[in-house]
Amino acid sequence: MEIDKAIGESDDRRLKTKYNNAIYVIKRALALYSIEEVAFSFNGGKDSTVLLHLLRAGYFLHKMEQKCSNGGLTSFPIRTIYFENSSAFPEINSFTYDTASSYGLQLDIISSDFKSGLEKLLKANPIRAIFLGVRIGDPTAVGQEQFSPSSPGWPPFMRVNPILDWSYRDVWAFILTCKVQYCSLYDQGYTSIGSIHDTVPNALLSISDSGCKEKFKPAYLLSDGRLERAGRAKKFSPSITAAGNGSGGVESHKSSLLVASAIAVGEEILFGTVEDQLGLSLCRKIHSIGWSVSQTIVVRNDKDSVAEEVERRKSTNDMVFIYGGVGPLHSDVTLAGVAKAFGVRLAPDEEFEEYLRHLISDHCTGDRNEMALLPEGITELLHHEKLAVPLVKCQNVIIFTATNATELDEEWDCLIELTRSSGLLSTMVPYVSKHLQTNLSDVETAQPLSKLCLEFPDLNIGCYRKSRKGPLLISFEGKDQTQIDSAVESLCKKFHPGTFSEIH
Repeated sequence: MEIDKAIGESDDRRLKTKYNNAIYVIKRALALYSIEEVAFSFNGGKDSTVLLHLLRAGYFLHKMEQKCSNGGLTSFPIRTIYFENSSAFPEINSFTYDTASSYGLQLDIISSDFKSGLEKLLKANPIRAIFLGVRIGDPTAVGQEQFSPSSPGWPPFMRVNPILDWSYRDVWAFILTCKVQYCSLYDQGYTSIGSIHDTVPNALLSISDSGCKEKFKPAYLLSDGRLERAGRAKKFSPSITAAGNGSGGVESHKSSLLVASAIAVGEEILFGTVEDQLGLSLCRKIHSIGWSVSQTIVVRNDKDSVAEEVERRKSTNDMVFIYGGVGPLHSDVTLAGVAKAFGVRLAPDEEFEEYLRHLISDHCTGDRNEMALLPEGITELLHHEKLAVPLVKCQNVIIFTATNATELDEEWDCLIELTRSSGLLSTMVPYVSKHLQTNLSDVETAQPLSKLCLEFPDLNIGCYRKSRKGPLLISFEGKDQTQIDSAVESLCKKFHPGTFSEIH
């Protein structure tokens, strides 16, 4: 079988792993269902083209394992469904019929809509499972696994998704390695093909030409698979800055107040197993760029808990910083929670996976790598030469991977450097502070401090003791040093000289 041979001779380790996993799913399905009980939905696109040849290889290997004579395997016995649509590109129709002729496909052509056509087909045939070229990131992929029963309200059948965990790059690596034919539209800059009404060549593949006709590079040259659907319906494009993109830049924000919140993900903090040192450090860093912190909160290692908190904070804060719960463990649910908060799905990110491969080497073998799944359509990778893995930004949510204060320092410093060059975070007038201590009781200071807060509403005046019998510590924080000095002077005048001493 030429497909199996081509993959076997390839030196692409990742592709081999993806291929073997897909073949396993196919052989498993062929073991569960007879050939009369399975069907294949083919639409002429790149994903279903890949699936066609995987099915050919899988069927061949399945028969070989059963020690059946392959007879050259000149025909493809799996029933193939093609939903013919008047809005389809002529090139798609031509490719489909040419492919059916080349490989002897038993083509069932359905001209009605998918659901009603499927109902008629399943009533007339004993089909129990249908192979689909669905990949994570496709609109129909939500909630699906490699074997997923049909949705409620649909005719009952098993959806079999052998390439669910394949990326855009994987698809083209397979097509080019196996040298199989594909629809000619992909050589004209189309990267994701829908109908003639909602699909155009991907502008990212446009070639500058002095002539009148615009030219495009082929689809397999698209460097960022996350932008596969850029030639389809327009999507929301997150702005580069979290707060304000006006021409006034940083200076226009000097008089406004930007607010951030910090979310820690970790039940180990809630159980008291570890101390949340990152939260303390992060609050100081946020204040150092002149931002106010509205809230810090710790949530459980639970996707819904993360999603609920992110959804609440992202709409009421200029920026949300989140840390913890990032990695390959079952408790690492931060990315899934962020995706749910924005109402998007997790999809393979080829660029991010490349970073992971360089970082964890042989441990990143090309299996379904949960760490390389990022929220689709809203993710921006923040690159810095000092970081082994880029920071992840999802609109106004920034995800830190730091597990200790030293790592957080490094990630924050890189973020601030990126801010200077790109305006990622608007730097405000920084906060300044003064701290006093006194041996007065809380009762003696309560009323004067209350009046002081009314006199200086722009300042944050706080009181605390490090121990019950220790001195009372009073902090003055704000953005105007003159105001702070005036507040300190006003408080000292209310008591005898020497009652308060400044601490640093």
